[in-house]
Amino acid sequence: MTVPPLDVARILVEPAAAAHPRGRQILERFPGAERVEVASHWNIPDLHGDSDKIEEWVRTKRSVLVLGVKKSLSVRPNGRSGDFIAPSHSNGCAMACVYCYVSRRKGYANPITTFVNIEGICATIERHAARTGPKTQPNQVDGQAWVYDVGENGDCSVDALICDNLRDLTALFRRLPDAKGSFATKYVNRDLLSYDPGGGMRIRFSLMPAELARTLDVRTSPIPERIAAIDDFVRAGWEVHLNFSPVVVYEGWTADYTELFRQVDAALSDRAKAQLAAEVIFLTHNEGLHEVNLRWHPKAEETLWTPRWQESKVSENGAVNVRYRAPLKGKMIAVFREMLAREMPYCRIRYIF
Repeated sequence: MTVPPLDVARILVEPAAAAHPRGRQILERFPGAERVEVASHWNIPDLHGDSDKIEEWVRTKRSVLVLGVKKSLSVRPNGRSGDFIAPSHSNGCAMACVYCYVSRRKGYANPITTFVNIEGICATIERHAARTGPKTQPNQVDGQAWVYDVGENGDCSVDALICDNLRDLTALFRRLPDAKGSFATKYVNRDLLSYDPGGGMRIRFSLMPAELARTLDVRTSPIPERIAAIDDFVRAGWEVHLNFSPVVVYEGWTADYTELFRQVDAALSDRAKAQLAAEVIFLTHNEGLHEVNLRWHPKAEETLWTPRWQESKVSENGAVNVRYRAPLKGKMIAVFREMLAREMPYCRIRYIF
């Protein structure tokens, strides 16, 4: 079984978050934790931008929690993981996946920040859903419902160990007629099986070959545990999709991914197979994160940093990242499609890039 990824010893809290009912609940949940008042959940010098914290990367993620109030409550269009990106109810993660884009953006260990004003977040989503109305044309995201990604900047399954934000979101989407929530996860939290989503929530289990995950997916649930959870979540009323992200290419990757597909196929019931779909995202890396990783987990970079196969790419937010070279990546995508179609022909790819 997975070891819980949190052992909160220090809580950095905005005054307004400490006064909020959800904030008080969280503080009461961790009575032994040291409390430190901070002016802003975003600008905490000894967490964000402090390179000395690299050596404490994993310990910080496990033991530090930040509580704040989400100031900007807006819904953004997406079109990939969801039709829309909901206002974040958290930012950062207790797990330590070495390729994490949130670390690239926010800096260093980036432990969980929980936003306590969940009622405002839910109200924003509900108003947006009411204005949007029914989905009249199916798309790759969903055939009937407008899908809101509620976990863009963290892992909701771990967030649920802290408070009931995810439970509240699940209750919201259970009653919204034309909307569905969605999030990707690398942590099997079986408490979620009691949430009664009523078909209103999509959980996307992230998968990669197990041996690769032992190096790259630090502090996450083992791949066999994630695969074994799929049927249980389907039976509990969740829609379950797969998130092959990132797909990492290395010598022997096709054999390892073929074996992964066979493991998934052997574990799924007919009911799970009938509702299954996948999203596929090939690795994007970053030179700054590469340098950081070399200081705390250099073994991972042997697989992630492969200049002979990679080229620079300027992302939408202006960051300079690296990705697999375009002509080569096109061939990689074709190979992945062929392997998945051969081993799991029922698994529709929603999008791949």
